Amino acid sequence: MNAAIQHEPLTRSVEDYLKAIYRLTPEGRPAATSEIANLLELAPASVSGMIKRLSEHGLLEHVPYKGVQLTDEGRRAALRTIRRHRLIEAYLVAFLGYTWDTVHDEAERLEHAVSDALVERMAAVLGNPTVDPHGDPIPDADGSIKEPPSTPLSEVPAGQTAELLQVDESRPDRLRYIASIGLQPGVLIRVVDRQPFHGPITIAVAGETRVIGHELGHTLRCAPVEQR
Repeated sequence: MNAAIQHEPLTRSVEDYLKAIYRLTPEGRPAATSEIANLLELAPASVSGMIKRLSEHGLLEHVPYKGVQLTDEGRRAALRTIRRHRLIEAYLVAFLGYTWDTVHDEAERLEHAVSDALVERMAAVLGNPTVDPHGDPIPDADGSIKEPPSTPLSEVPAGQTAELLQVDESRPDRLRYIASIGLQPGVLIRVVDRQPFHGPITIAVAGETRVIGHELGHTLRCAPVEQR
């Protein structure tokens, strides 16, 4: 990709595509057009056209019969947007009274409008945090990111204690619920019992016993205490 394209500001649509593909391609797994369309709630034909454009600009590459994945430049661009999003969330919660269930949509709008210079000032004021309010790692300014190893709470064996690292930010109602039962990044959770066949999970948090569903447990990313 030539320098003119490399430094051209990306549109909101392009940034949304790159961020979505980053989310869909953990460890470099290719993303299918249908997956991208479902995540962005767009028609597959529209997604195919944008994929072609992003590929021509050197941001994506096709994997034959499998889908697309980000190039190094595409990954850096995606992580720049993710850095803006997560620092904005942290700033809004720390200084403007937002709660973790209300901040995501606001950050989605602002991430495309603020300059990198403003975001770096936010980072400095916040003390250069490494995670956002939901426990998601904040990429460094150089485009690198440190993803801690984690496993869903739904897969933690009975009798094991784990630290909650990350929660899914996509549903405000779910965030409000888990906050109401004391679940937030940093807390220790002991799995008391797990019923088979995706049944309910009994957990202990701060001395209180709770029962949660398998689906909810799958959205809570944890690390066993002995690994921390």
